Amino acid sequence: MGVQTYDASSITLLEGRDAVRKRPGMYIGGTGKSGMHHLVREIVDNSVDEAINGFASQIRVTLHSDGRTVSVEDNGRGIPVGRHQKTGKPALEVILTSLHAGAKFDDDSYKTSGGLHGVGSSVVNFLSEELIATVKRDGKTYTLAFDRGVTRGRMKQVGPARGTGTTITFRPDPEIFGSLSYDRAWIREHLEICAYLNRGLKIVFKDDVKGQREELQHQGGVVDFLDHVIADQGVTRLPGATWHLDRPDDPRLEIALAWTDAPRDRIRSFVNGIPTADGGTHEQGLKDGIAKAVRNFIDTHDKSVPRGIKITADDIREGVFVICSVFLAEPQFQGQTKDKLNNPEVRSQIDGALRPMLERWLNDHPNIADAVVTRVVLASKARAATRAATDQVRRKSATNRRLNLPGKLADCSSTDPSNSELFIVEGESAGGSAKQGRDRRTQAILPLRGKVLNTEQASLKKVLANTELSDLIKALGCGIGKDLDPRRLRYHKIILLMDADSDGHHISTLMLTFFYRHMRALIEHGYVYIAQPPLFRIDHGTKTQWASDERERDRILRRLPPRAKPRISRFKGLGEMMPKTLYETTLNPKKRHLLKVTIPDGARLETEQVISDLLGKDARNRFREITAWMDLVQEVDA
Repeated sequence: MGVQTYDASSITLLEGRDAVRKRPGMYIGGTGKSGMHHLVREIVDNSVDEAINGFASQIRVTLHSDGRTVSVEDNGRGIPVGRHQKTGKPALEVILTSLHAGAKFDDDSYKTSGGLHGVGSSVVNFLSEELIATVKRDGKTYTLAFDRGVTRGRMKQVGPARGTGTTITFRPDPEIFGSLSYDRAWIREHLEICAYLNRGLKIVFKDDVKGQREELQHQGGVVDFLDHVIADQGVTRLPGATWHLDRPDDPRLEIALAWTDAPRDRIRSFVNGIPTADGGTHEQGLKDGIAKAVRNFIDTHDKSVPRGIKITADDIREGVFVICSVFLAEPQFQGQTKDKLNNPEVRSQIDGALRPMLERWLNDHPNIADAVVTRVVLASKARAATRAATDQVRRKSATNRRLNLPGKLADCSSTDPSNSELFIVEGESAGGSAKQGRDRRTQAILPLRGKVLNTEQASLKKVLANTELSDLIKALGCGIGKDLDPRRLRYHKIILLMDADSDGHHISTLMLTFFYRHMRALIEHGYVYIAQPPLFRIDHGTKTQWASDERERDRILRRLPPRAKPRISRFKGLGEMMPKTLYETTLNPKKRHLLKVTIPDGARLETEQVISDLLGKDARNRFREITAWMDLVQEVDA
């Protein structure tokens, strides 16, 4: 390996527009469909912030006939157009061309807002081929245009104005997003959520591609939202078991909750109107409050629960459907895409607000409360019966069950699925190392030969005829397709262990497609994981460090002492690792890193599209997706 110079001249400083265009994924999550739709969300959420703070009552969103241009208009106060004291430029231009510029840092302008970092509008501008801002304010209309974030001339006063408001029209840059077009269903879904969360807000969605116009307005707010989600899932709620909390205090909080006959809970949470797909402290507080309220009611009414029944928090929340919307003055999100709330104080605030009110409601409605407790008790009994039945079946068939297992499976000795793991390993060589290095009590190994079948377009008959996939189905023991029963699953951790290179990533993608298309319930129950084996070994002195990719390798090298002379080894495959090394870096539960495979709420449409584009028959979609991410590729495996 050649020696590379690393000194002050190696440092590249990117600021503002150049930084966003060079690494757009840092700001919008990626340059695929999700990232491009995130631009719409940023602009819409700015208008929603006006409504949240009582300054706007209507938002109009137009998808123009080219399928790529979007206009968002509100009747709020209008972005300020006066001269900015520090820069001498119109405030409108400063907001749209400067990161971390906006009125949302000032409590006098916005009590709560979704856009707290002051980067949303400017990022949209930097990533748009063209953006035109029109502002109605102080009886006048102003306009300012941009090309890829660069101001096109000066702000102009184009005439008088009736009322106030802001209109942003933008077209995503094909240099960033390729030939992608907007998905009407995605835009509509986000707009409808905004209408649900902001009771009475009128949102007009005009689709010029299909010539359609729709008004979205929900006077029932989150209660209507809950009704919609329950109907959409096709479940039945317990009669009368719907509870609503609308608290105007700080933090402002609105919750709609119902118990249903669904086999699991479903929580959709939002902060300042922004969906938090990965949850966070507000969801933790919500779960705490529900569990404590029901427990307190049960403890007060001993006769409601038969003796010997052990109630868990999962039993209490089974079948609970919740819409939780909280408004915070200073939310702390995890990343610019704001998928998770991190404010530690919010957990106790939500718990403290919800628990006494829900407990009082249960006490005031004894018939409904008894139905809820009965539902909880049945969940607890069912869970205990399932465990007992599973243990009994496995004890009786612990020997016989192995007779039908594939011969290349190195099974574990445990018959308890909750303690058993199946590693699906790339190649016989890696399989050999894994079999020698594993914990034979709890870890099973199933090696694959070559790349598995692409199941995106394959029929179930073709899947079952494939030797590798057929062996996997037998090893899992839970059936496939309509016959799939997760309760029969023999391992509660299914771990994809592939080489940390492009071939390994391809095989992981093929396996994920198989699970998504034919065994999706295993993903939904949280049983599927991806291992993170190291790609590099870095030795310096008596120390050894491991890096999963080039970026982590470079980060480790930068932290080494200036005079260190590291020895860097790159693994061509897992088969090169000694069994002990493979266990310590990748198999050992105390040291390994696993990625849990999930399908976030609201991301099913996007997931379908990505899998179809990457693994479907149309090579043009695959080419578009690959080229859209090329700027993030640093090294390609030979």
